[in-house]
Amino acid sequence: MKKTSLQKPRLTTAKADGEAAVLATIAAMPDPYRAMGERIHALIKASALNLSPRLWYGMPAYALDGKVVCFFRSGQKFKERYMTLGFNDVASLDDGNMWPVAYALTKLTPNEEARISTLMKKAVN
Repeated sequence: MKKTSLQKPRLTTAKADGEAAVLATIAAMPDPYRAMGERIHALIKASALNLSPRLWYGMPAYALDGKVVCFFRSGQKFKERYMTLGFNDVASLDDGNMWPVAYALTKLTPNEEARISTLMKKAVN
């Protein structure tokens, strides 16, 4: 006779675990970085559905096929006066011979949110 288990199967995946780790890291950020991080996380998820959240050197990051496309960090991490949104070499942001790979954020307004959404869409195409 076959034994049956009363335990529920584990439903979490690497993506779900990555999401939980990113959300916990954002929740641990001091204000105003926490609120900005929550919003950036939502913008990235809405703009680039194929990215998987994960931690990268302790920072919230978003990967495509295991390679980190972008990340952000609070100003507290390196005692900066701004939050940083950065992109790695796999992001398709090329624009001639020179282009920015990091942005300083002191505040998120609808203008910055629109720019982040546009950057994210371009980065994954």
